[in-house]
Amino acid sequence: MAELLHRLGTFAARRAWAVLVAWIALLAIAVGGFLVGFKGLSSSFDIPGTASGAVIEELQDSLPDFSGASGTVVFTTDGEALTDDQRTAISDLVVSARDLPDVADVIDPFETEQELAASRQQVEDGRAQLDAGRAQAQDGQAQLDAGRAQLDAGQAELDAARSRLDAADLPDDERQAQRAALDAQQAQLEAGRAALDAQQQTLTDARAQLDTQEVTLERGAELLSFADEIRVVAEDDATALVNVQFTKPRLELPEASKKAVMAHFSDEPIDGVDVSFSTDISQGVPQILGVGEAVGVAIAAVVLIVVLGSLLAASFPIVTALVGVAIGALSTLSFSGLVQMASVTPILGVMLGLAVGIDYALFILYRHRRQLLRGADVVESIGLANGTAGNAVVFAGATVIVALLALNITGIPFLGLMGTAGAVSVAVAVLIAVTLTPALLGLAGMRVLGRRARARATAASGTDAPLRRSRERAVRAMPTWRAVVTAVVAVAVLLVIAIPSLSMRLGLPDGGSEAADSSAYRAYTSTAEAFGEGVNGPLLVTAALPRGLDEDGVQDAQLAVARELSAQRDVVAVAPVAVSEDSALAAFQIVPAGGPNSVSTERLVRDLRALPAVDGDIELGVAGQAAINIDISEGLADVLPLYLAVVVGLSFLIMVMVFRSLLVPLLATVGFVLSLFATYGAVTAVFQWGWLGDVFGIHSPGPILSFLPVILVGILFGLAMDYQLFLATGMREAYVHGAPARLAVAQGFRAGRTVVIAAALIMVSVFGGFVTSESVIIKSMGFGLSFGVLADAFLVRMLLVPALMHLLGRPAWWLPRWLDRIVPNVDVEGAALERRHPSHAVH
Repeated sequence: MAELLHRLGTFAARRAWAVLVAWIALLAIAVGGFLVGFKGLSSSFDIPGTASGAVIEELQDSLPDFSGASGTVVFTTDGEALTDDQRTAISDLVVSARDLPDVADVIDPFETEQELAASRQQVEDGRAQLDAGRAQAQDGQAQLDAGRAQLDAGQAELDAARSRLDAADLPDDERQAQRAALDAQQAQLEAGRAALDAQQQTLTDARAQLDTQEVTLERGAELLSFADEIRVVAEDDATALVNVQFTKPRLELPEASKKAVMAHFSDEPIDGVDVSFSTDISQGVPQILGVGEAVGVAIAAVVLIVVLGSLLAASFPIVTALVGVAIGALSTLSFSGLVQMASVTPILGVMLGLAVGIDYALFILYRHRRQLLRGADVVESIGLANGTAGNAVVFAGATVIVALLALNITGIPFLGLMGTAGAVSVAVAVLIAVTLTPALLGLAGMRVLGRRARARATAASGTDAPLRRSRERAVRAMPTWRAVVTAVVAVAVLLVIAIPSLSMRLGLPDGGSEAADSSAYRAYTSTAEAFGEGVNGPLLVTAALPRGLDEDGVQDAQLAVARELSAQRDVVAVAPVAVSEDSALAAFQIVPAGGPNSVSTERLVRDLRALPAVDGDIELGVAGQAAINIDISEGLADVLPLYLAVVVGLSFLIMVMVFRSLLVPLLATVGFVLSLFATYGAVTAVFQWGWLGDVFGIHSPGPILSFLPVILVGILFGLAMDYQLFLATGMREAYVHGAPARLAVAQGFRAGRTVVIAAALIMVSVFGGFVTSESVIIKSMGFGLSFGVLADAFLVRMLLVPALMHLLGRPAWWLPRWLDRIVPNVDVEGAALERRHPSHAVH
């Protein structure tokens, strides 16, 4: 590999314009691909096979109107009640919004409030009617009882007359005549009794009907009472919520459809009314590059100027990195029409492309500069730098690429795509470093050095090389006591910083995490103040009803489910929202007490999912943004150990080949684990606990971005191994050339410390530039990566690992003989190449 890269570097230096034209052509192809293939990005995340995903699929089959995405438009005044004119204007916008693309329905808050008030009034009217009916029935019963009393009195008189007739001594014909008269009276009494019985039955039926109506009314009233706390117009009439229901699920909803909704409601302002939009509507593709990123690159340029001593030389890493970022990002985005991409997909590629692109070019350029200062020929120096430092760049890049591509084993599509996009950017950065950088160096010639440096290079060309090397090797191994103190202090500092990671919670950002001047933040805070935190993240619960239920049976089942749901802690309101046509599925909306990222809402989702079947046969499912966030966070947390094991395992094998040692890779890995958890701790302290929140623009602390821990594992491990590689290869190089093990540690450290410090500062500057982003996703990624590089490069690679290697001494380079025979010798430090080109090799 070293010889191949030497030839490639020499060719690029001699055919510089051909290489430049080739890369310009590739950039043009990437631009063309982007213009043809870019179809937009999604601002949503999802993991297939989750519990909430299964609920959404069930809704798509049975209640498709409730399976699409939804969002809220918030209208607020300065505290005054909405006037009739303002209400009319809002209602007019609602009606016309129903014709927007991909909009299924838009709910008028004032109509909804009227319907709720009408429903409550119907209950009251129904109760009044029932009371009137019961009073009427009581009056009728009193009349019937009075009639029965009269009949009973007549019967008594008739019975007495019969007794007197039987006792009287009358002729038969007269007796018969009187008996016939009494029988006629008896018949009249019987007819009257029959009529009263019929009236009694009618009255009994009426009472039964009233009882049935009362049961139905009270059942509906109870269902309605569970939703008493649900409002869409605030009590002070100063805030109104317009719900927008889309036809497509959130992952399939085009960005243009959301922008159309925002334009419709905001392009024609209503006097005295402010409008804002929930994150479901307003959250779009975040701006990747801004002032902060430019400042980060500017700081990197300053570091390059200080290290390289030349404006021209300092410009090369910046130029090559920007070209690499453009090619990598545009190439990735060209496939957005074929593969659904989340908005964060290109962000990772841009971050890494800038950082490693600058660093990798710096490593080669720094080596070339040192060789020129020793009097080396320009072209030969370029080839040798490409074969040595470039060889290390290739293996360092391979480590990062392996870590990023391993994100695909998580089984999470958007995360695997992010890793692939990042790997593409890193691969392009490596290719540019070993081709375009040598070409630019070839064009620059000796001008890559400043005037004073060129004079030193001319003077050095006649100096005896062994004498120069002996001067450089005048370095002593560190004292053992210093190594012990350094190791203990470094470990202690990392462990202390890692303490907050023990309480780390994962989630996805909600409106409360957005920038304070953003529409999403205004909508979130206005809604929370007027209606409560839970309205920002309602839950959707489905209930699988038994087959064959009639209308009353469905209502009974709904009531049983609503009672169970409302009995859970942290439930503010429960509203039955729909029943499928076949009465097999019912949907309920739950308003929790806390926001979508609160601990109480997370606990509520878990409690609901743990509930047994209601009435023994009604199974519940839970969806909604809060439930989806929990599912995504749990899915990512579950794959983190596997991912960490795969990445560390594969990279450990690569390092065994590079260093031909077992203990050096082991030390590197243990050091990485310490710096990783320290990074987790710092991220938790800032973004979850709110420490230094004002400094980093965190006005609303909350859970850590759910996929950030996985991303940090992949990227930081790759970058950590970069610095390990560039420091430890120098140590191994000195050890192979005969230096005692502990002296080799000091010599290798001195040889590589300048460029590693510069590279780390550049990484921190570039990643730190993204901390200024308004997007909490980009901000947290930028902070995590910049702090991770800072901790790993300075505490682990430059303090802890050298100290431990000093304490280990010669055993640090131990490799079993049987393993030494089967492990290929990759010669990453290019020792064999230097032996073939010894005149100006740098040791």
